[in-house]
Amino acid sequence: MSNQQPPAQAVERRWLLPAAFLLLGTIWGSSFVWIKVAIEELPPATLVAERLTLGAVAMLILLLFIRPQRPTRGQVGHLAVMGAVNAGLPIFLISWGEQYIDSGTAAVLNSLVPIFSLLVAGLVLRSETWSLLRVIGILVGFAGAVVLASREFAFNPGSAAIAGAAAVTLASLSYAVGASYGKIRIRSTDRYVVAAGTLVFAALYVWAYALIADGSPVLPTQPATIIGLLWLGLLGSFFAYVLYFFLLTHIGATVSTMVTYMFPVVGVTLGVAVLDEVLDARLLFGTALVVVGIAIVGLRYDAVVSLATRVARR
Repeated sequence: MSNQQPPAQAVERRWLLPAAFLLLGTIWGSSFVWIKVAIEELPPATLVAERLTLGAVAMLILLLFIRPQRPTRGQVGHLAVMGAVNAGLPIFLISWGEQYIDSGTAAVLNSLVPIFSLLVAGLVLRSETWSLLRVIGILVGFAGAVVLASREFAFNPGSAAIAGAAAVTLASLSYAVGASYGKIRIRSTDRYVVAAGTLVFAALYVWAYALIADGSPVLPTQPATIIGLLWLGLLGSFFAYVLYFFLLTHIGATVSTMVTYMFPVVGVTLGVAVLDEVLDARLLFGTALVVVGIAIVGLRYDAVVSLATRVARR
């Protein structure tokens, strides 16, 4: 019998990767609650601008330590696009939308990103193959979104709830476009340079809009708002990127989809527990439909056929 012990690095990675994955899902999933808390005092544009500024400054400080290769002029242009579609616009839309819908609903609607990613890759880029299974997954996921939107409309009759749900859904589409754009245009750029450039440009864009829409900058005064802003900026916009790239290096692109499953669980649970949001049948049913839709979209048709064949032979 061998007495060899597994390498210390392997043992460390065995618990470190799952811990990082759970921490990332918790940070991103809980961001919806902190947005809901912070917009009670800060206008959405100002909140997003201050949040992105905190994240950008922290990321730039990190770059001073790791000293990656500087981006070329062409790469800077692509980072400017990423700042708009993969940070500034979607984060603002989510914050604006949460003025009118529950944080739990926003968390579930934002988890539609993998479904929109398939639509962008399949319809626009022609880089993903279509199957009946994936079409079913898309329809199931969007059916869940409709259920959630109808729930918000029942609580808040009028156009505001529908507009809020639509804004968060559009944010998911924007994230999907940004992810596809990044895969094509900035594949060779250092990941932390991408993160820093995206946050810097996003902060500049949103500040330009916030100064027009909200006037002079508004600083938070309430303890809950200050905590929420620090959470969103330093954890949600900075540390979450670090965790994401760490997982991407060791696990691969699968993490970008798998972590999405935690958004509904964390977001809905915290919304009910912390903000006393209503947990009803439509919230549970809509969430289930979205999660099932994401799961179906993520399945590979050949893998499903192979599994079904093996089961049938037993």
